[in-house]
Amino acid sequence: MTDSRIPTTRLGDTGPEVGVQGLGCMGMSFAYGPTDAKESRATLERALELGVTLYDTADAYGQGENEKFLAPFFKAHRDSVVIATKFALSIPPGEPTRRVIRNDAPYVREAAEASLRRLDIDTIDLYYMHRRDVNVPIEETVGVMAELVREGKVRHLGLSEVTADELRAAQAVHPIAAVQSEWSLFSRDIEAKVVPTARELGVALVPYSPLGRGFLTGSFSNADQDLTADDFRRQQPRFTGENAAANANLLDPVRTVAEAHGASLGQIALAWVQQQDAVHDLPVVPIPGTRKPGRVEENTAAVSIVLTRDELALLEPIAAKVAGDRYADMSFASAGRE
Repeated sequence: MTDSRIPTTRLGDTGPEVGVQGLGCMGMSFAYGPTDAKESRATLERALELGVTLYDTADAYGQGENEKFLAPFFKAHRDSVVIATKFALSIPPGEPTRRVIRNDAPYVREAAEASLRRLDIDTIDLYYMHRRDVNVPIEETVGVMAELVREGKVRHLGLSEVTADELRAAQAVHPIAAVQSEWSLFSRDIEAKVVPTARELGVALVPYSPLGRGFLTGSFSNADQDLTADDFRRQQPRFTGENAAANANLLDPVRTVAEAHGASLGQIALAWVQQQDAVHDLPVVPIPGTRKPGRVEENTAAVSIVLTRDELALLEPIAAKVAGDRYADMSFASAGRE
C-alpha cells in the first residue's frame, strides 16, 4: 500500500492550494443507493492521508444531511481541508425527480447561514452557485456572494454548470476561483467555450462525474438492471435502455489503454481528466465520488499515470459517439444554454 501524497495546485489565480484530485462526497448520503457511514468515514480519512484536501458537498445532498455527516471530519481536520459546498438547488420531499433552483439574494444568504450551521464552521472555503436561475441576473447573485466574502462567511467563490458568458459576467463582479462542470471521456461539451474562457480569466475547472457516474469504470452497464430503485442514475438517459448498451461498447479503447498501463478502466478515465490541465493549460481538479477507502487509493494512483499522444488519440472519438443526454432536461446543464 502506497502512502505517497498527490501533488497540489492552486484553484485558479485567486483560490486556495489543494490536492490535484478532490473527493465528491454526495454519494455518502444521497443519490447512489444504500450507504455505509463507517466505511464513508474511513474513506474521508484515507483520502486525506493520500493528499486529497478538497472535499465537495452541497446543501441539496440529502437535504443537508451530507453536510451534517461531514461536519465531524471537518472539525477534526479543519486546518488541512478545503470545504466546498453549494446553494441554489433543492429537491422537494417526495418528488425525487424534481429540482427547484433559486438564486435570489435573500435565499443565498439564508442558504449560506444554514450550511455554516450544519457544517459547524465559521467560514466556507469555497461557495458555489450550484445551478443557474436564468430569471435572476447572475451579477445580482454573485454580488450577494461577494458580500458573504467581505463578511468573512465565505473565502472563495465558485459556479457550477454556467456558460462562458455567465462566467465572464460573474467574474466582472468578483473573482471566481473555480467552475464545476461535468467533464469526462463521455462529456466534453464545456471544451468549446467554458474551458477557454476559464483559462483566459484565470479560473480553475473542477470536473464532477469524471468517471461518467461510474459507467466508465465498468461497475454497471445498465442502470435499470444493475442499480437499486433509489439510484439517481436510473433517471439519466445515457445509462438506460438501448443507450446504455451502445455506450458500453464505447469502453473498448479504454480497456486497451488500461491493459497497456496495468491499470483499471476508472484509472484511465481519471488520468485522461487529470491530463486536461496540460492539454488546456489551466488547473483541473476532478472530484471523483466514492465511499470506499480502496477506491480512493485507486483514484489517487491515477494521478501518476501519463497517457501518450497515441493513447489520447485513441480515446479522443469516444465522447462524440455517446448515446443519450447527461440529464433528461438539459436546461439543467450549461450546455443547454450555450
